[in-house]
Order: sequence, then C-alpha cells, then structure tokens
Amino acid sequence: MQSYTIGQAARLLGVSPDTARRWADAGRVATHRDETGRRLIDGRALAAFSIEVGQGAGAEDEEPYTSARNAFPGIVTAVKLGEVSAQVEIQAGPHRLVSLLTREAVEELGLAVGMRATARVKSTSVHVDRT
Repeated sequence: MQSYTIGQAARLLGVSPDTARRWADAGRVATHRDETGRRLIDGRALAAFSIEVGQGAGAEDEEPYTSARNAFPGIVTAVKLGEVSAQVEIQAGPHRLVSLLTREAVEELGLAVGMRATARVKSTSVHVDRT
C-alpha cells in the first residue's frame, strides 16, 4: 500500500503542511515512520480521513481549497467495478468527485483506494439546483 508524507497528504487534503502535521499530532490520522525517520500516512487511512475532512470535519480557519484549470488533485476513496463500467470516487480537499468510466480504463490506470489521482472536469453545461 502506498504511503504519503505529511506534505503530500497536505496537498491532497488541500491544507497547509502545518495543518496536516497538527492533525497527525492530535491523533486524527495515524502516522508511522519510515527507515529514514520521516512520518508517513498509510494511503487507506488518508483516503478515509479525506472523506471526513471533505464532509466539513476540518477546522474553520483553514484556507479554502482551490483548483486551477479544472484539475482536482486528490486521493481515490472508492472504486466500484462492474462488468463493463466502473465508478471511481476521489476526495480532493473538501470536494468529492465521482467519475463513471470503463472497467478497462480503471484497470489500465491501476486505480485503487489510497492512490493519488487527479480528476479533470470538462463540461459544456452546468446544472444548478435550488438549495
């Protein structure tokens, strides 16, 4: 399973490395040390924690997550494979993105929970719902 440094996790969560370090110090996400002493976060643990953060469990005073050119770097939180199609969920900071694609594409990319991935959004129309 892939592991992430505090800095990598911070980028995937859309927060500063200091915020990610404080969360790790507070025990909100488990870390372990590699052979060089760097703190790492297991990919599955980070995926689960990213969902929690995305649902508003983060601190109120953090900088908002922004995207550039409709690219949302994040972490894969779920992969559901069908016979022909697949559904992949990515948590990119506070944003949860769901993509429907072919099973073959998911297998070729080797997508699995805990991996880094970037969702790129291109759309010719926007739907607005009343809240």
